[in-house]
Amino acid sequence: YPQAFIGPKVEIGSDVTIHSGARIMAGSRIGDGSVIWPNAVLYERTVIGQRVVIHSGAVIGAYGFGYGVVDARYRLSAQLGWVEIGSDVEIGANTTIDRGTYGPTVIGEGTKLDNLVMIAHNCRLGRHNLICSQVGVAGSTTTGDWVVMAGQCGVRDHVHIGDGAVLGARSGVSNDVPPRTSVLGEPAIELRDRKLQLATISRLPEMRKDLKKLTARLEALESACEPSTVSVPAHTRDANAA
Repeated sequence: YPQAFIGPKVEIGSDVTIHSGARIMAGSRIGDGSVIWPNAVLYERTVIGQRVVIHSGAVIGAYGFGYGVVDARYRLSAQLGWVEIGSDVEIGANTTIDRGTYGPTVIGEGTKLDNLVMIAHNCRLGRHNLICSQVGVAGSTTTGDWVVMAGQCGVRDHVHIGDGAVLGARSGVSNDVPPRTSVLGEPAIELRDRKLQLATISRLPEMRKDLKKLTARLEALESACEPSTVSVPAHTRDANAA
């Protein structure tokens, strides 16, 4: 389409559509049958598989958020890597995938990313993942195949999410998740444990009333069991002493 920008040494397969305003920077490769929608950006050396769809506003290959303190200032460390997108991947509008620090950030084949998803540098997502809107995945995290992340999940850096795991909406994941495990909450714990917690929380008002009643009964029992404090007349004490 007119007004699409194609940089030098870009390789484009057959039956590829690049819409107006899209920018494909130097050295990138786009596989057969892929579609790049308006105003999407592929930074240099991005590799796109076959039949990939990248929606408007997506940015693939921006610098990762890797800062260190040098001379009392934050300085961006080297961001020399790139992004590799497998075949049959779909990337939603305004989603961002940062390049690796030295090697690739990888999105496995068949994975679907919703709008407004953030994938940080050095991540490696497996095949056929389903990543819902407003999920953020921190750097160097890896996932297996068929992982589901529901809306607004946050995943910390350097953790692994096993095959078939499900992260419930708004989960805060700070540890590895075993394969075929469902987690929920902040911090994320196994779903059955979170359900028990939620059921307990819903009963807290009733439990508080019961506790007040039990406390009152306990106080009454303690009062009834206290020893008698009736005083003995002095002449009785003297007679007993004699």
